Amino acid sequence: MRRLLVIALAACAAIGFAPNRADAAQTCGIPDRGTLWIDFAGTVQYWQLFAKPGIIAATSNFIYPELLKSFGSKTIYWDMHFVRRVGTPLQPFDPSIVIDRANRMYDVASMSLGCSKPMIAENELNGANLITPWSATNAQYRRNVMIFVQTLAARGAHPVLLVPSEPYMGDVAGDWWRELAKYADIVRESYFSAPRIGRMGPFAGSRALRDIFRRRIASFTDAGIPVRKLGIMLGFHTTPGLGGRDRAPLGQWLEVTKLQTLAAKQVAKEVGLRSVWSWGWGVWSVAEDDPDKPLAACVYLWTRNPKLCNGPKVAGKKFNTSRTEGQLVFPGGARCTLAGKRIDTSDIRALTSVTGDPNVAFTAVFARAVASLSAPVKPDRIAAAEKAVVGSRFGSFAGYRAALARAHASPAAARGVIADELRRALIEQHMRVPGPSGDDVQSFYETYAETNVRHVRTKSGVPWLGGRKDGFALASNAPPQLFSLPAGRWVTIRTMLGPVQVQALEPVVPLGAVPLSVARAAVVGALKSMARDRRYEAWLLARQRAEVEQALCRKDELPTPGIVPLTDFLPFLAVD
Repeated sequence: MRRLLVIALAACAAIGFAPNRADAAQTCGIPDRGTLWIDFAGTVQYWQLFAKPGIIAATSNFIYPELLKSFGSKTIYWDMHFVRRVGTPLQPFDPSIVIDRANRMYDVASMSLGCSKPMIAENELNGANLITPWSATNAQYRRNVMIFVQTLAARGAHPVLLVPSEPYMGDVAGDWWRELAKYADIVRESYFSAPRIGRMGPFAGSRALRDIFRRRIASFTDAGIPVRKLGIMLGFHTTPGLGGRDRAPLGQWLEVTKLQTLAAKQVAKEVGLRSVWSWGWGVWSVAEDDPDKPLAACVYLWTRNPKLCNGPKVAGKKFNTSRTEGQLVFPGGARCTLAGKRIDTSDIRALTSVTGDPNVAFTAVFARAVASLSAPVKPDRIAAAEKAVVGSRFGSFAGYRAALARAHASPAAARGVIADELRRALIEQHMRVPGPSGDDVQSFYETYAETNVRHVRTKSGVPWLGGRKDGFALASNAPPQLFSLPAGRWVTIRTMLGPVQVQALEPVVPLGAVPLSVARAAVVGALKSMARDRRYEAWLLARQRAEVEQALCRKDELPTPGIVPLTDFLPFLAVD
């Protein structure tokens, strides 16, 4: 009985697992899920770098596939000369020739790789950007391409078409691309000049690379082609003027090699790419005979997976080994990071309730992060300022919370605005502005003649008296408690900037009731305060524009630099 059970279990195992082994053998072991990383490795002088487990090598003939597989690589077939199979947009072949050559290509690839469902890369489509209406010859060329991949697919192959230029998707061209994707994968070649990216640095350079790759893919997905049918190809060729190394110094080329590999990994994960390819490792001309290619190949493989090659060793001591600098790596809940500071999604969401616009809220929180680089504010100061707001303007936390609720602001959002105000005051106190003109003083005096003023004295210099201890306080920029104090007594009032001992010397009167010669200092102080506000806003906007290039945000969706006066929404939180 036990022997029969063992036989039965073995039979079940054979039924359950044999088909999977057969499928793997039929496809040369190429997985049907996830992102494939495929490297051109046929006829490469240093092919040993690609001869190891974890590598999918694109190769041809009957020598390199077996050689690479013997060291653990998986293989796909590379057809360097697609033009010999289908013709060109000006001279397309007869369809009967195309069918014959597709069948021959399948026979060669399947025998070369030793599997019945080989992946076959076709290099490359001509005239991808030609608009419609197509010429008669180009229309036949496109039909030939379709016939070729359909024939390969019918035989069991997995065709992949390389595309070197921006595809035209209008009119019937879009229909052609969508039909093509039913039978073949599409790989967009994505080349650029290494020196240009290198000069941008790891933050802006990485962002530019990710943007290039996203746009290459969006050209197809916007036309309705599934991302699971799409890939990108990275270029490591060395002929000047064609992208790739483009005369970059070795150190710069290796850095950009690392950055573009990381960018490809990010975008592949982000959108679910089917494949990422590397090209340019071979030597076809004097310009491509670059002795540094093996170093770049090792750094490329190391960036993908440190187990594939020792990139830092071959790159030398000056090589930047960081695989996170400039990359989209975030702590939980963070929308962005800037110089180690978090820009949290929850903070943006909280201010969206206040402003009614998520983009405005995003700008406000980014501006906060930028300002905090110059003037951090401790939590205890924020708490003290909040208590001052409650005590001076509401009398109770219940009243304060009710005001916040009416403004759709949470207590946490309010504390953020209070911190903004304290930070602004800290920065403004170090800003020097010129005194106003006589005309400006006269104009202010006449315009704000009905504004309340009061003659007061303090124990120490305060901003709303222009740094002095005695003078007229204007209601527009002084603590509101001043205007309800009994005269003659020293009183300690709590302001957002701290406690102040003050004595009211005279009753409250309109500014126009005080001679300008007496009120001039108060008017000048108010005008200089306004000038500092303007200078602060100009400074903050300039700092945002400088820092935004160093910010890292999810999907590279950066905030728009700008000034968001949050106290317009929450006026009771404005600093005294």
